[in-house]
Amino acid sequence: MIDVSDETSSVGRVLGTADATPLQFWTAVTPGSYLQLDDVVVTRRDLPDREPVTIAGVVTQVRARHEGAQFDSDVFAIADGTLPAMVQEAAEITTTRVDPELYVPPAPGAVVHRASGDARDAALHFDRMERRVPMGTGRDGVPVFLNADFLDGTRGAHVSISGISGVATKTSFATFLLYSVFRSGQLGADGTNARALIFNVKGEDLLFLDHPNTKLDDATRSAYALLGLPAAPFPDVRVYAPPRAGDSSGAPDVASRLTGVDAFYWTLAEFCEKKLLPYVFADADDERQQYTMVVHSVTAHLARYAVPAEGGISIDGQRISSYQDLVDHVVEQLTDDETRSTWAGSAVNMGTVNAFARRLIGSKRDLSRLIRGDLAQRRPHQIKTADSAQVTVVDLHNLPDRAQRFVVGVTLKTEFEEKEKAGTGRPLLFVVLDELNKYAPREGSSPIKEVLLDIAERGRSLGVILIGAQQTASEVERRIVTNSAIRVVGRLDPAEASRPEYGFLPPAMRQRALLARPGTMFVNQPDIPVPLCVEFPFPAWATRKSESGPPPAETLRSIVQGADPFAVIGGRPGADDDIPF
Repeated sequence: MIDVSDETSSVGRVLGTADATPLQFWTAVTPGSYLQLDDVVVTRRDLPDREPVTIAGVVTQVRARHEGAQFDSDVFAIADGTLPAMVQEAAEITTTRVDPELYVPPAPGAVVHRASGDARDAALHFDRMERRVPMGTGRDGVPVFLNADFLDGTRGAHVSISGISGVATKTSFATFLLYSVFRSGQLGADGTNARALIFNVKGEDLLFLDHPNTKLDDATRSAYALLGLPAAPFPDVRVYAPPRAGDSSGAPDVASRLTGVDAFYWTLAEFCEKKLLPYVFADADDERQQYTMVVHSVTAHLARYAVPAEGGISIDGQRISSYQDLVDHVVEQLTDDETRSTWAGSAVNMGTVNAFARRLIGSKRDLSRLIRGDLAQRRPHQIKTADSAQVTVVDLHNLPDRAQRFVVGVTLKTEFEEKEKAGTGRPLLFVVLDELNKYAPREGSSPIKEVLLDIAERGRSLGVILIGAQQTASEVERRIVTNSAIRVVGRLDPAEASRPEYGFLPPAMRQRALLARPGTMFVNQPDIPVPLCVEFPFPAWATRKSESGPPPAETLRSIVQGADPFAVIGGRPGADDDIPF
């Protein structure tokens, strides 16, 4: 049973002027004491011929009032001492645990204690969690935990994080949660072998996860120590970036980080063989158009007749060496009366073909640097988490919207297919994707949305865990949100906070979400009936170039540099053995 024997922790008594129920009651606060939102309290109810029942809960509302005042203006007379009255505070308690499970209300007048130590852990069900992943501290400054069973697929999976862009620190919390998963040791071998795939869509903030933060102070180190975590950067990170536009060498398009970055792209042969054309048309609105029939017909034709030829491809004897040439060739075949039916089918009219052609021609500017025929196919260029580091960061911020959709869709499709082929849920793969409402909107359909839905519904069994972040959960596909066992909310917009998607937040917590400062999140998990307010520490890894310390020596090389014995630029300083002559 929960221990309530510590009389020194008494903070009040169960209120007798308000209804007390097994699931909610009010507590009068003892003069000289206080209760704040999120405090954990516990009380006991004695029963005849039965063992006592312990009722624990979390403070979800606090009020203070003058007892004895009748009119609003009485407050001035009371303050002057001419009218007798008493200030009384009361706190609303929402029950989190009843032990044993006899759901009876607490007795009015029963002593209420502030829970601490083992009593607090029991009240918040932490004592029942076999694997506890630290995710920050509560308002009382004591660690708060996440049940790993609802994170790694054992009993649930997926995380949904919502909040205003730039204020809610959604990405910061997602990366801290990953760090805690990898470094806390609570997942055992699963945590050691797990991989993370992070899509960076805003600036270059996530390109320095393996660099120490120079702004780290002793208070922050103490905060990490309190959570049982080292205050250090991610130890094993690989960064991928798209090639620079117009650069025939395929150098990665990154301005602030110059080492340990690899360019990713797809060759024309891979584009045709793997049937990637549908991901060029990845807007949700595209699936509503008739030209999707042309998309699938052309995709099948390219897969059947495109033959690799010296970095490019050959179709019907014609050599194609760039994405622009491929688009021009496809459009030419579709507008030719003799070849149109072969490429698009006989039932497609010219208006539908023209709609497809316009869309395809518009993709040349956005995708030409990602789909290449001028770079070596044997050169490492594919994003594969199984062959990469523990954390793989894919930088998208320099790409236009269509190109971002293409990269996200193709990468997730490839990774999910690899997990399906493996047929096992281990090792785990955590996918961090911001702007989820853009890739999986509530309305419409697209290839990316179908992949994300597949991950949300079947990813748990295959060990693919989605950590999705969005400004508005109300605009994300419902099945993705409802399949998320963990729901996290940061600072919210007032209109968004009123949506039914946030019904799991108590009314007072919804109001608080409008005021939440950066670093404060409200976390709901199946084990605990009340969302917990969590404050996570300042990142121990650099979040921008200006606060970046020196990276570990082993991260200075990229995959290409590691594979090429003559590529010594960016190698470890002073490592003479790296020079091949």
